[in-house]
Amino acid sequence: MITACNHIDKSENTGIDLKSDYSIYSKNVRDSFYISVQLPLEYQEQPKKKYPVVVLTDANFYSPMLAPILHQYERGGLLPPLILVSIGYKSFSLMDSLRVRDFMFPASIPSDEMEAIGGGQKFYHFITDELLPKIDSSYRVDRDRRTLLGHSFGGYLSLLALLTQVENRRNDFSGFVSASPSIWYNDYYLFKLSQVLKASALKDSVNVFLSVGDKEEPKWSVQPVKDLSKQLADPEIKKVITDVEIYSHLDHMDVGLVSFIKGLEKIYNHRN
Repeated sequence: MITACNHIDKSENTGIDLKSDYSIYSKNVRDSFYISVQLPLEYQEQPKKKYPVVVLTDANFYSPMLAPILHQYERGGLLPPLILVSIGYKSFSLMDSLRVRDFMFPASIPSDEMEAIGGGQKFYHFITDELLPKIDSSYRVDRDRRTLLGHSFGGYLSLLALLTQVENRRNDFSGFVSASPSIWYNDYYLFKLSQVLKASALKDSVNVFLSVGDKEEPKWSVQPVKDLSKQLADPEIKKVITDVEIYSHLDHMDVGLVSFIKGLEKIYNHRN
């Protein structure tokens, strides 16, 4: 169920709305999410063109920063025109609490020193089975060029989405940006990703952009990213293009926005 559509951004040339906000109730999660869709600047001028879709989590924090950057990078030719779909919550404070419910899987264990019910796969199915079909039916999208962006717990979700997608033989996303992912969670559950990728026969290539800041906690943040990057570099893993960045002088909260931009450049610019 979708409610409260609100158009607020206008094309410079045509006056056409380029941004819309609405809420959508998820049957998988049993809660409502607040969606913002930003269309490319050229969208109305290219009526036959289809565009890649970028799905952003933690939208209450990141969307106000990333959305104008994507338009400016489109103007400057630094990125191709992209449809940005941002997933947020009713308020910033709700995002800060509910992201733990929605991004992590499986449920937390005592060593995590946190409480998480393990709703990550339900949230994944909200995105793939409820949100993306709505986006596909509403806009001119290139269904073969979707990218999922996430930072911290959201970075964990991006890798979880890749794992779930491969295990279920789906191809909802061709790109995954995982910035400072919480790989330590549930006794390094995501380290199973490399084994799953080895055992799978991917039909289409996927791009993975993995990043962390070198000022982050060495044992729990930096080293797991290094270890996972080595695992993904295994020659037995086919059709997975992995880029890894360890940003000097950056701490945890500095890494997200930089990684989203650089990840999108890596994923899309080499294909244009």
